[in-house]
Amino acid sequence: MTSTSSEPSLAEAAEPSGPSRRELNKAATRASIATAALDLLRSNGPGNFTVEDITASAGVSRRTFFNYFASLEAALASVADGFMDRALEQFRLRPADESILESAQAALMALADPMSVAPMAELFSLTQENRSLARSELEAWEHCTGQIIDAARSRLGPDTSELYLHALAGSVISCGKAAMTVWFAERGPDLSSESLAVLRQHLIDAMGLLGAGFAPSSDITLSAATAAPSSTDRF
Repeated sequence: MTSTSSEPSLAEAAEPSGPSRRELNKAATRASIATAALDLLRSNGPGNFTVEDITASAGVSRRTFFNYFASLEAALASVADGFMDRALEQFRLRPADESILESAQAALMALADPMSVAPMAELFSLTQENRSLARSELEAWEHCTGQIIDAARSRLGPDTSELYLHALAGSVISCGKAAMTVWFAERGPDLSSESLAVLRQHLIDAMGLLGAGFAPSSDITLSAATAAPSSTDRF
């Protein structure tokens, strides 16, 4: 007799929560391709390797590569995904009634290990030293912008003005670029933990300046600017 019970089977009951095995495998494949691309960039230099070289190093087919990335540059840009994923995870843990910029600053402060910014810092360093990689840098910033917009929309609701969301994300990204530009001018391609700690602090300070409304330097000190934004902060 065929059972008509609506209770879950033992297999279904034992199904673990969280990402499925398929999702985990896809994430691992994507990460493997991105790592191979960055390794080849380090060893061969820009312009001296192809998609085929990446697929051979990652142990995947050309078709698989293009299932995950539209171009070689997109694969390189994805090395910054890990940092953004961790920052946004911390952002989503912040109180829902907290201002967006205060949450963003707190999320960066929660990433206490300066090495968390290493992949993004390395990509930025490489693109500054060789502008043929500018498209990879652009891809990375555009992806970060999209993630910030999605996170802000999730916090503020689907009826939030698209202009507001894009202006907010653009402002945050501009501050991130400014922090990295100043860091690179100060430290160059130094990826030591000490140097990356400076970059992390620049990112935190830049969010603080944005939250403070960029008051003139004669009216506000950096320490005041980088304090948590006030409750009147519209963001």
